[in-house]
Amino acid sequence: MSGGLHGRVVDMLGREISAGVHPPGSVLRIEELEQRFEISRSVAREVVRTLASLRMVLGRKRVGVVVRPRSEWNTFDPNLIRWLLAADRVNEVKTLVELRTAVEPVAAGAAAQRASGEDADRLVELAGEMTAHAEAGDLNTFLDCDVAFHSLMLAASGNEMFAQLHEVVEEVLRWRTGMGLMPERPAAIAVRLHREIAECVHGGDRERAESAMRELVAEAFEGTLELLEQQA
Repeated sequence: MSGGLHGRVVDMLGREISAGVHPPGSVLRIEELEQRFEISRSVAREVVRTLASLRMVLGRKRVGVVVRPRSEWNTFDPNLIRWLLAADRVNEVKTLVELRTAVEPVAAGAAAQRASGEDADRLVELAGEMTAHAEAGDLNTFLDCDVAFHSLMLAASGNEMFAQLHEVVEEVLRWRTGMGLMPERPAAIAVRLHREIAECVHGGDRERAESAMRELVAEAFEGTLELLEQQA
């Protein structure tokens, strides 16, 4: 999504549609968008094109811009994930964890068989860096390494569809930290599991790489839900 006025309007409308302010079947008219946001017709149309690219709306002649059913939205888009997390974070977290549980353990197991030596070495390095940053209490740098670790794991699986889910996983990880849903220091078990997964990939242990990743995703989910309940 581009920045500036266009980006702000897209973000606002995206959040509203995700939250049900504009339910499926409701109509957004270009003229009303111009007046409400004090934007030009060209900007309004570009906003609509962006939302249409996410399959959230559909232009219809003589009707206007119609909000599509949620089942048709491109729910893998990072922007939409962010909006849905804002609208109903508990259910969206559960949905995303189910996706990660289905994909990441299999990806870790595949990486144990297919990762190049360079990628396997890098995973071990990243796990070591995460350990150091966790001990130092440097959450921001820990997060960067965490994102890099999971993105590389998906790519190292050798499955191009898995690899393209890296933005989904990154959005979840960054959202969790941004919302204060990470402990002041990363849980010791999570740090240990990252090291174990990396070592299993490096050593070609598919079965243990898969089970350790499943354990890691479950641990993250439980910790996130616990902190969400505390914030409620």
